[in-house]
Amino acid sequence: MRTKSLGKIAIVLGIILMPVFFLIIFKQGKNNYKHLEIFGPKEIGVSGDTTYFTVPDFHLVNQNGETITQKNLDGKIYVANFFFASCPGICPKMTDELKRVQDEFINDTDVLFISHTVDPEHDSLPALIAFAKNHGADLSKWFFVTGNRDSIYDLAIKGYLVPAAEDARAEGGYLHSQDLLLIDKEKRIRGIYDSLEPEEINRLKDEIKVLLYEYKEEK
Repeated sequence: MRTKSLGKIAIVLGIILMPVFFLIIFKQGKNNYKHLEIFGPKEIGVSGDTTYFTVPDFHLVNQNGETITQKNLDGKIYVANFFFASCPGICPKMTDELKRVQDEFINDTDVLFISHTVDPEHDSLPALIAFAKNHGADLSKWFFVTGNRDSIYDLAIKGYLVPAAEDARAEGGYLHSQDLLLIDKEKRIRGIYDSLEPEEINRLKDEIKVLLYEYKEEK
């Protein structure tokens, strides 16, 4: 009698715990993460294939006077932003927050950073180096770039989908976004983050990890 009772209890427990067991298996599987959104316009072809918006190529110069193009970022995940060295407002804070992200991935060669000046007339190479060093940037994985002003503004607006302009009404005389942009290995925008919000910085770090996992799963 006792054996039958124990058997019934085991069956009941099995029925109750089975869904929990499968839930644990599912959560530990490759489906246990959310694929990141792809930002920007997209086109759906006749065959049903989707063509996503990508950041176009560019030709800029980094703090060492080296030409930087999309080739330097091939096969990399990178975070992009816009700033200027004499910025009296958000730029120092934005750069310090981005350094937090740099430090999280300091030993990961798949993750790079690129900061574009919106004031190329005044941001000389020594000014870029000084700004970078003052904020603890690792210049082996973080480019501070300059170039033709109109080309940089065009890249911001049409390439990264953020504003950039000379504006006497803006603090410091230049209008630019305080957002950080996460770009994947196909040059697609996968995340946009407010650099002045600590929780957004934490989200950026988490979503870089998600993106790294996506590529790992594809191998």
